[in-house]
Amino acid sequence: MADYKPHTIEEKRQQIWEENNLFHVEEDRSKQKYYLLEMFPYPSGKIHMGHVRNYAIGDVIARYKRMRGYNVLHPMGWDAFGMPAENAAIQHGVQPAIWTHENIDYMRKQLKRLGFGYDWAREIATCDVEYYKWEQWMFLKMYEKGLVYRKSSPVNYCVTCQTVLANEQVEGGLCWRCGEAVIQKELTQWFFAITKYADELIEYCDSLPGWPERVLNMQRNWIGKSYGVEVNFKMEDGTPLTIFTTRPDTLYGVTFMVLAPEHPFSSTFPKGTPYEKEALAFIEKTKAQDRSFRAEADIQKEGVFTGRYAVNPLNGNKIPVYIGNFVLMEYGTGAIMAVPAHDQRDFEFAKTFDLPIIVTITPENTSLLDPEKMQEAYESDGLMTNSDVFNGMNNREAIPKIIGYLEEKGMGIGKVNYRLRDWGISRQRYWGTPIPIVYCDHCGTVPVKYEDLPVALPLNLEIKIVGRSPLADCAEFHETICPVCGGKARRETDTMDTFVESSWYFLKYTCADYASGPLDRERVDYWMPVDQYIGGVEHAVLHLLYSRFFNRVLNELGLVGVREPFDNLLTQGMVIKDGAKMSKSKGNVVDPDYLIEKYGADTTRLCCLFASPPEKDLEWSDKGVEGSSRFLHRVWRLVIDRLDELKDVEAIFELKTGSDDAAQLTFRMHKTIKKVTEDIERFHLNTAIASIMELVNAMYRFIEKNKNGEELKLLRGATETLLVLLSPFVPHIAEELLDMLGKDMSVTACNWPQYKEEYTVEDKVVIAVQVNGKLRDTFEADRDIDAEVLKKIALSLDRIVKQIEGKEIKKAIVVPNKLVNVVCV
Repeated sequence: MADYKPHTIEEKRQQIWEENNLFHVEEDRSKQKYYLLEMFPYPSGKIHMGHVRNYAIGDVIARYKRMRGYNVLHPMGWDAFGMPAENAAIQHGVQPAIWTHENIDYMRKQLKRLGFGYDWAREIATCDVEYYKWEQWMFLKMYEKGLVYRKSSPVNYCVTCQTVLANEQVEGGLCWRCGEAVIQKELTQWFFAITKYADELIEYCDSLPGWPERVLNMQRNWIGKSYGVEVNFKMEDGTPLTIFTTRPDTLYGVTFMVLAPEHPFSSTFPKGTPYEKEALAFIEKTKAQDRSFRAEADIQKEGVFTGRYAVNPLNGNKIPVYIGNFVLMEYGTGAIMAVPAHDQRDFEFAKTFDLPIIVTITPENTSLLDPEKMQEAYESDGLMTNSDVFNGMNNREAIPKIIGYLEEKGMGIGKVNYRLRDWGISRQRYWGTPIPIVYCDHCGTVPVKYEDLPVALPLNLEIKIVGRSPLADCAEFHETICPVCGGKARRETDTMDTFVESSWYFLKYTCADYASGPLDRERVDYWMPVDQYIGGVEHAVLHLLYSRFFNRVLNELGLVGVREPFDNLLTQGMVIKDGAKMSKSKGNVVDPDYLIEKYGADTTRLCCLFASPPEKDLEWSDKGVEGSSRFLHRVWRLVIDRLDELKDVEAIFELKTGSDDAAQLTFRMHKTIKKVTEDIERFHLNTAIASIMELVNAMYRFIEKNKNGEELKLLRGATETLLVLLSPFVPHIAEELLDMLGKDMSVTACNWPQYKEEYTVEDKVVIAVQVNGKLRDTFEADRDIDAEVLKKIALSLDRIVKQIEGKEIKKAIVVPNKLVNVVCV
């Protein structure tokens, strides 16, 4: 009994939890609900320290909320479709379904071994047909609503993997999976019309106070709503060239134009000019680059002249047209007007290609900017110049007037533009949700009938070639009957982007066993919205944006009552080792299984929670693990060494009489309860643990001096308090020690300890002493001491005596418990 044996204790407590179905939850309208959710993992085979940290944070909050009386939903599942399973199938000669479910089984055991309190009855895996059947149902409903369509579009394409990649799957122009170069390719794709919700998605960012401002700004920037004007430039031969600009006040300063390499005019304008060969080579080279890289502000500006010129509709100036690597087709019209005097990107390009600079805005009360001497673009506001009838106006006031002038003359039209584009969901992959569409030579594109769902993914296909989906070669899958005419038809062999599965999984958790439809509205509405969502900032844009979009669609379909799915969001930092994010490629991975084997689950949890605030990156330290282990051994000895004395003693939680040591322990206990409570509520988990450690130190000091009856009762109360406060962080050891003390209940059933405010305030305070408002000294005094006594003490201090010597004291101002300000002349 004297030794702390974490593995024995942890296996014992976890078995008790499982036998008693401790974390299972049902709807209970007599309690306040709390839906706590961490972003679910891909079943890669093993959890990593990033998982441990994320889930440990969530488990603390879930356990704490249960002890505060909430009805807590804390589920777990698996984002189980995706390309890694296909690659593993080829590498290991095993079916993706087998590989995925074996990984799920192993990772589930790991999570249970760490003591995470999930309601496993609600577990889902997105690769299960019972899950994606309803996703296909949703696709068909969205198709009926006009939110799903098919069109040809340029996409990121990996030749090696033979699939479309989302922007976030392209890293430095290379495929995130195989590392080969990504090209731009024109493909016919299925799209979700997320842009129809662009206004609402951006407006509701102001209605999410529980989200980090950083994440909201990332979403706002991704949607990219901007107000401006479409201006109709024309080529010398009359060909129209339309641009969108948010800065019509700089139109008179346009000295060149730039096209995206993907713009249809980029390949036609250079034909027949001396620049044709150079331009076409530049287009092919640039289209192969990562578009997100091309959008970076500090990218090296590159371009090539098309040999053609446009005409500025406002002043008739002849303007050369270039093709540039920094212009993207998906922004605006894929063509920009360039104003080097007032845009740094254009300024850099103009300097590179020796193009003219025309100033149209100049700072007030200064002389006109000299284009020859400018070292950078002037991007601030000022007065219009070189702008015809608009000269002398403030540029911001001139913008609506210029837009009105363009509209009146038929040269342009005011417009709202978005950076956001519709969501391309087609993937040329096998291991994903089949798209429920068939193609008939007679009837065209035909949706599958609802009664014919699910379109099940065949699980016995052999994948021989990296990246090539076997669905296109599987006649049993793609040969079918047209739902309309009954004639021969062909199934769509693309599968859905895996972001689709993760856009509604949080809703399925609320009614995981419901099979009569996609969702049970009554149960969904009890639990939704998610009260606290926890996940990595790398999902701050697409996953969260897609989930917000999907939730709105399902709200309109009558499946969920709320418009926004997540009330509060915490984005935890990464786990860093040797200055880099943990990864197998960097060889700096710390294996959670190794830590659990050596130290136990509680130590593994504690070191992740104590080392850093949740929102900051955690710099891994082996010393931190050792320190966490030593602390738990210290807690163990604190209780075990006095177990015979404490287990039959009545607990008290305050002692107003007795020694000063008893008073100090009472204060420390109540201050710790308050501090831990407040810190958990605001996710300051590392400082909550630090305050618990201070309580342990105080208890050891108390033990050295006190052993009598009432003080032993106080020690028993402090011990119970300590263990309950520790229990969300390290539940196994806390529950075992409480059990040994005779508390015959799980800590999850215990009430969270309450503090008395009177004991959270120290009986001593530090008083600042000022002379004529300047701090000159401090002293310690009893709290709430009489003001006259404070004055006398302050005036007797040596430093104050020297400061006021030979001066007349006009008055002494006393602020109780804070300061004495002596005013003298």
